[in-house]
Amino acid sequence: VLRCLGIPTRVITNFNSAHDKNLNLSIDKYIDMSGNTLNLSEDSVWNFHVWNESWFVRRDLGSFYDGWQVLDATPQEKSKSIYQCGPASTRAIKEGDVNLDYDSPFVFAAVNADCVTWIRYSKKRKERIYSSNTRKIGKFISTKAVGTNSRVDVTDNYKYPEVKEISFKIPYSQYKNSLMDDRKILVTAV
Repeated sequence: VLRCLGIPTRVITNFNSAHDKNLNLSIDKYIDMSGNTLNLSEDSVWNFHVWNESWFVRRDLGSFYDGWQVLDATPQEKSKSIYQCGPASTRAIKEGDVNLDYDSPFVFAAVNADCVTWIRYSKKRKERIYSSNTRKIGKFISTKAVGTNSRVDVTDNYKYPEVKEISFKIPYSQYKNSLMDDRKILVTAV
C-alpha cells in the first residue's frame, strides 16, 4: 500500500530474531539447580522474522531519525493497547535510543538482545550465570536487491559491527611489566 502512495518500502528479514516479551532487552532463560529448564519466561528466539521498512521524514523525532522506519504488519505484542509495531527509526535502533515511542525497545531487542541464563535457587533468589553478547541475535538482516533476486545485507543499518574477541598468551613477566608501565603513566598524569 505504501509503495502505491509513492513511499519507498522494502521487506526486511532478520535471522535469529529475538522476541522480548517483557521489554527488558534480554532473552531470559531460567534453570533450576539441576540444570533443568524452567518455564518462567515467555521470551524466545525465532529462526527469522520479517517486517517492512519505509522511508519517512520524522518531524516528531527530529531530522536525525529521518530515513528507514520499521513497520511490522504482523505484531505479536500490543503497543499502547493495540497490536501494532512502528514506525521505529532504524537510526534509533542502531544508536540504542530505546526510550523513543513506536516500539523502539522491541525492535532493538529483536536485533540486539542479550541472551541471559539464570539459575533459580528459590522464588526469591536467582543468579545470573551466563550472559552472551549480542552476536547471537540479529544475523544477516537482509532485503532484496532492486532489479535482481540478490540479497542485500542491511545489518549495518541496525547495529554496529560486533567486536571480535582475540585471545593471546603472553608471559607473566611481560604482563607484570605492563602493569608497572601503567602505574608509571598514572603517576605521571597525576
